[in-house]
Amino acid sequence: MEFLRCLRNNGKLKHRLNREKNMSHLQLDQAQIDRARDSARRIARQVFDEMARFTTTTVERATLRLMGIDGVDENFVPLPNRVVEHLQAQNLLPFGAATILAAAMQETGQTAQQVAEAVSKSTLLLTRPNDEQAARQAAEAHARTMCERIAGQRAFRDTQIKTLGEGKAPWLYLIVATGNIYEDVAQARAAAEQGADIIAVIRSTGQSLLDYVPFGATTEGFGGTYATQENFRLMRAALDEVGTRVGRYIRLTNYCSGLCMPEIAAMGAMERLDMMLNDSMYGIIFRDINMKRTFIDQFFSRMVNAYAGIIINTGEDNYLTTADAYEAAHTVLASQLINEQFAELSGLKPGQMGLGHAFEIHPELENGFLWELAHAQLVRQVFPDACLKYMPPTKHMTGNIFKGQVQDTLFNIVSTVTQQNIHLLGMMTEAIHTPFIQDRFLAIQNAKYVFGTMKDLHSEIEFKSGGLIERRAQAVLAEAEAMLAQIETISLPTAIGKGMFAEISRTPTGGKGLDGVITKADNYYNPFPHLMLPGANHD
Repeated sequence: MEFLRCLRNNGKLKHRLNREKNMSHLQLDQAQIDRARDSARRIARQVFDEMARFTTTTVERATLRLMGIDGVDENFVPLPNRVVEHLQAQNLLPFGAATILAAAMQETGQTAQQVAEAVSKSTLLLTRPNDEQAARQAAEAHARTMCERIAGQRAFRDTQIKTLGEGKAPWLYLIVATGNIYEDVAQARAAAEQGADIIAVIRSTGQSLLDYVPFGATTEGFGGTYATQENFRLMRAALDEVGTRVGRYIRLTNYCSGLCMPEIAAMGAMERLDMMLNDSMYGIIFRDINMKRTFIDQFFSRMVNAYAGIIINTGEDNYLTTADAYEAAHTVLASQLINEQFAELSGLKPGQMGLGHAFEIHPELENGFLWELAHAQLVRQVFPDACLKYMPPTKHMTGNIFKGQVQDTLFNIVSTVTQQNIHLLGMMTEAIHTPFIQDRFLAIQNAKYVFGTMKDLHSEIEFKSGGLIERRAQAVLAEAEAMLAQIETISLPTAIGKGMFAEISRTPTGGKGLDGVITKADNYYNPFPHLMLPGANHD
């Protein structure tokens, strides 16, 4: 059996796992799955409808970037920030940055970049357009040019995959996190040569809380490397070069979560990233970013991801670092269903949904491996077409590298038996230090051995009807359905306020970034939803 492929030229998967006759399945109640999904759909739609009348400062900054503004002023303040601050001071942001920028370009004959530079030097005052319709048409024309550029990057990716080929799923996902983009490039090259299929560049600690995007190549990140457009370009070029040499396309991942989610998504689209960490609730729960800000930003950023053919990675695995992985398994499934529905609203196809889950049950729990197998198989069957991302044990890694290697091996077994798609490699030195190149090499060798020696095990075994694994999966599904029904009654913001996810409570008016939420004027306009989601009305 050929493994499930994530994304193809037509945006569909090569195989639907739920039609594979050779893979054993758990007996799950499809009506129950449908009810849970319907609840999640209504939950997501309610939030979307409530947020549709708002924009944010970072959505408008992303719009300016997509229309051609980049760079920093003499004080290293990004020009998109300077223009948005100027529009706020003039009380113009509720109308949308796009038409005002386009009108200024028409009136001055300047490019978007030149307009931004003039605004930063206080030599140009932006005003409402005299001809609103003409400004809209101009804004759409500029936006269409960027959409064509992004579509070209997507087409180039497809061509490269067709020409070079790609690794077999589960794709081996490996992290680099030196803080220096040039060191990251060196480590990424080595990892790809050793067998990694995906390189994830971890962001510098705290970048998700910065309300601006750093500029240029960076060399001084802490615990990771800053996500900047230049860093994206440098890593993309390096992976293209090594991919040609090793004979397979190497995917690049970075983070667009945080206060600058839409901007970083836009940069990723322009520089042909392949995956981005993008969750509908992660920033709220784990970074204390305001709910409104996050819900608005995640829609726009995911819309850009969808148009660019980028696979999103959601963050449900993080719930199991603060809550017990056995007791809270249903919260992961409930959140995945909500994330799926938010993703659909933004135009993402199932093959672009890297829904996250993790192998995090305490290793001393009796039958823990059976429960991990139940959870992974449950997620696989509930989301047969999704590009699932499976995360390794971290919470209960102790620094005992020998036991850690065994835990990672068990994780690798579950991944191949349940046909996961994106496999983040576990490190035996987890909890000791940032992995060395040799640690990554051993992790790759471990996974390759397991995936090879157990290649067809999934088609040779059957789950015992009514057995422990099946009953566990059924119980988790029932709990998830009940949880979603409750959330539908009380609303998602209330559920988050009650700490129903990850045992962390947040409030609708709390967190960082609420001051960046702007009520749209009646004639607000942004050209990108109209171009990236044809037929949609998101004014």
